[in-house]
Parts: sequence; C-alpha cells; structure tokens
Amino acid sequence: MIEGSTGSGVSGKLRYGMVGGGPGAFIGDVHRKSIALDGMADIAAGCFSRSYENTLATGDGLGIARDRLYKTFDEMAEAESKRADKIDFVVIVTPNVSHFSAARAFLSGGIPVVCDKPLCFEEAEARELADLAKKNKLLFGVTYTYTGFPAVKHAREMIRRGEIGDIVYVAGEYPQDWLITPQEKEGSKQAEWRTDPKLAGKSNCVGDIGSHVENMISYVTGLKIKSICARLDKIGPGRVLDDNATIMVEYTNGAKGVYWSSQIAMGYDNGLQFRVFGTRGGIEWRVEDPNYLKVSLLGKPRAVLSRGRDGFYPRAQSLSRIPSGHPEGYFEAMANIYKTYIGALLKQKTGQALTEEDLDFPDVENGVEGVKFIGKCVESSQKGAVWVDF
Repeated sequence: MIEGSTGSGVSGKLRYGMVGGGPGAFIGDVHRKSIALDGMADIAAGCFSRSYENTLATGDGLGIARDRLYKTFDEMAEAESKRADKIDFVVIVTPNVSHFSAARAFLSGGIPVVCDKPLCFEEAEARELADLAKKNKLLFGVTYTYTGFPAVKHAREMIRRGEIGDIVYVAGEYPQDWLITPQEKEGSKQAEWRTDPKLAGKSNCVGDIGSHVENMISYVTGLKIKSICARLDKIGPGRVLDDNATIMVEYTNGAKGVYWSSQIAMGYDNGLQFRVFGTRGGIEWRVEDPNYLKVSLLGKPRAVLSRGRDGFYPRAQSLSRIPSGHPEGYFEAMANIYKTYIGALLKQKTGQALTEEDLDFPDVENGVEGVKFIGKCVESSQKGAVWVDF
C-alpha cells in the first residue's frame, strides 16, 4: 500500500507556548519537532528554564519575540491570557514537580493544556485539573506518546470489534537498563531529577515508565482495573525511589494481568510491549518494532500485520504516514497525538461538534487514572505487596 495519511480536513494554524524544554532537556525538543511535522501550529511563547538567560537563549534560537519569553510560567500564563494574539495552547514539559501548578495556571487563564505524564503527584491534584478543564471547557491532552502508533490503534479496534473474543489475560512490560549504574551520581540531569522524590514524586520507575504500561493496556483493551498487588524494588545502592516494579492486576471483567517495569534490566533499551489474550485469539506489539502487529486467531495461522502494507482499520490507516518498509517511530507517534489534539482545537474554535475520532488523544481523565495507578502501586508496596482496591 503506497498511500499515506491525509490532512485533518480543518484549515488554519494555531500558536502554542512551551514551559520547560530548555538547554539539556530531551523531551521538549521532541515535542517541538513532533508538532512541526504536520505544520498545524507554530511556537510563539515560552518559559523554557528557571534561568531567564537560558529561556532567552532558547527562545532566540526558535525565533520567538523577546516580549513573549517569560521568567516564570505564572507570568507567562497571566500575560498570554490577556493578549489578543494569545497562544492557543501550552505544552508543559518540565520535571514532574511543576506539572500541577503550571497546568493550573494556564487552565485558570483560559488556555488549553498539553502536559507530559505523570500529570502530577497526587490524585486529588489531578482531579482538580480535570475539573478545572471541564469547568472552563478546555481541551487537555496528556502525552502518553505510544498510543499514537498506527499498529496500536489497529490492535485497539480489533479488540473493540471482538476479534479476539473476551479478554482473559494481559501482560505488559517496559524494561530499560539505563539506571543499572548510578547515573544520578555521574552527571546525568535526567537521572538526577527522576530519582529525587522532591522532583519526581512518590515513584520513579512506575511513575516514569510503568504509567505508560497502565495507559497502553487501558487504551488498547478498554479494561478497568479492580485491584492491584505491587512490589516496588529499590535495587540501585542508596536509591529512595523504585527502579524496578512487578504489579499483578485484576480487572472488573474478571480478567487477570501482570505489568513489569524496570530501569535496571540489562540488555533492554526501551522495551515497551503488550500481549493481550482472549477466548478467540491474541495480539502482541512492541515499541522497538512498532510497525508490526502479531495476531494469533483461533484456527488460523499466526499473522504479522505490517503498517503500510496491510490495510488497517480506517482510524489507524489515517495516521500511517509513509509506505510500507519505511519505518515510522517515536516522532511520528507523538505527531499523531498532536495532529489529533490540534485538529480538535481547530474544530472547537470554529464551533464544530467534536466526534469520538476527534478526541482520540490521551486526555486529562487518562492522566487522572495514571496518577491514581502510581499511588495505588506505592500504597500496595509499602503495605508489603498486598492487594489493594483501585
């Protein structure tokens, strides 16, 4: 199949701002490049660092006018909300500690938000953000990036259509090995803040990557968690937050599952994957081979579906960008989330009704569930790895 995706069908270009993403930050640049892929929004404002000099340097490099480079996100939210040409949404890519206060500031100013996960530290804070977004009728996205892959969306549609029957068991895992050595003591800024509870919150491993497993399984299967039993390990010497986690899950439909996330699993770069088993078949996907979906249906040979070659369901196909054999990866997956989110904003601005497809991006309610999941895992582990209701 040669055809790629088509446009959003809605004309116009939006302006956005960014909080975080300054010098030395990995994820901010990923967001900017992903947004740029579809040309639907331009960056117009920013508070990129706690250092105003760094913000100015980053902003100058991006061609942002100096009067739209701010010393604090509070200043930015207040000033932008009063401008006739204010930003149409803000992207928050700071360490976790700032997510809640930054998101609240912009929501209070009437500006839609896209925020990195986890949404914040506590479930009550997450619920406050969700309620504020709903009250002010603002679209709120949370960048669980991996749900943007076309193969993931095709798997979701297969499950929704009942092609693998009733789900009975789920296995999700996300192993990495980058913290097998004490990176936080060797000059790695990414490791320093992620292993610091003041900046990362109550969990490192579950909060950083285990939350992706929870969101991915929830998105693909639609299952709701009933209870969990978690053991959070602190394997690195002197660490106060987890770097490995094993989590058993029971779902409200009676299905069972197990999640494993690790940052000390030697030999694994970024091994997110899921396996979903039903009464009539199973589906497997892994992020390091993201263009392919393994499908096993009762009474049929095992198949490997290829993004670009095989016809995916319409929603998944619409987000497939280039022909088969040309790998699409992380940037494209995040771009698909932004393409959907910005498309929804454009329709909302012109008074058009939003469809389920328009809203097919991780939203604030998914963010709330993620924060709740992290908290319940910590609670279970602290009580001795016991079952706790979700």
